[in-house]
Amino acid sequence: MADALELTAGGRTVRVTHPDKVYFPERGFTKGDVARYYLAVADGMLRALRDRPTTLQRHPDGVTGESFFQKRAPKNLPDWIPTGRIAFPSGRYADEICPTEPAAVLWAANLGCLTFHPWPVRRTDTEHPDELRIDLDPQPGTDYADAVRAALELRDVLAGLGLTGWPKTSGGRGLHVFVPIAPEWDFTQVRRAAIALARELERRAPDRITTAWWKEERGARIFVDYNQTARDRTIASAYSVRPSARAPVSAPLRWEEVPDAVPEDFDLATMPDRFAALGDLRAAMDDEAFRLDEALELAARDERDHGLGDLPYPPEHPKVKGEPKRVQPSRARK
Repeated sequence: MADALELTAGGRTVRVTHPDKVYFPERGFTKGDVARYYLAVADGMLRALRDRPTTLQRHPDGVTGESFFQKRAPKNLPDWIPTGRIAFPSGRYADEICPTEPAAVLWAANLGCLTFHPWPVRRTDTEHPDELRIDLDPQPGTDYADAVRAALELRDVLAGLGLTGWPKTSGGRGLHVFVPIAPEWDFTQVRRAAIALARELERRAPDRITTAWWKEERGARIFVDYNQTARDRTIASAYSVRPSARAPVSAPLRWEEVPDAVPEDFDLATMPDRFAALGDLRAAMDDEAFRLDEALELAARDERDHGLGDLPYPPEHPKVKGEPKRVQPSRARK
């Protein structure tokens, strides 16, 4: 068994220890395979993570072992990996790694990081998101095909508001759509825009799409998880490996691929060839920065004309003025 593997990315060499340790027993993929995968998609990973405070989802003993989320930068952080200070809803702070070169991804992979969870902000301005992220989450009784249908409807909603989304598989059963935005609105405003988009989708297909926060009210519908835009909520980055037995990855898609592609098409073994052939499908994403004025006007109309105000925040967030009660409807009735 090899003691270490040395990989070079962007002119910097990173030492990967115990590369033969098995991380995905069902497929036989090792720690070294994960590191080599991230080297193969390094340009795409860096675009997704560059200058973003990033939480590491670590599986040091592979997917069958213990795992944890590391928000604060490790004490042994190399001096060539910068950090950014982010504030949690509690008011506490943390300094998270902010990759600026591809070797940082390999360094994190050596720690057993499988999935990277970047904030939707840059370290130079951690209060104003530059991405609006929409999570289409299948509920029991629905599947990926239902998420695809919702994504295509979302594309039309976005276009009607002067926005363009960039789709990707979640690496699980759902789909994510990211919209690059000008960093002019805070987390509360971006979340308000996401709620307006979600409600418009729900209006168009109330039998298939829902904004209901409480699981008991969702039914067999696609849940538009608007709270993924709340402070301290993150979504797995494009190209991230997901900790499931078959080693799936979160795969960027072209819109014309969305109707026919399935999550099983993209994994640790297949993505390097796809990346070599197509490059980073999100390479041009940072060239755009859309405005949220129309989406926020839609939110204002919902409130003014239909009495639709805020929706519940996640439980760890402080109570917000105007937010509905955080009580399950069935408990509230009792």
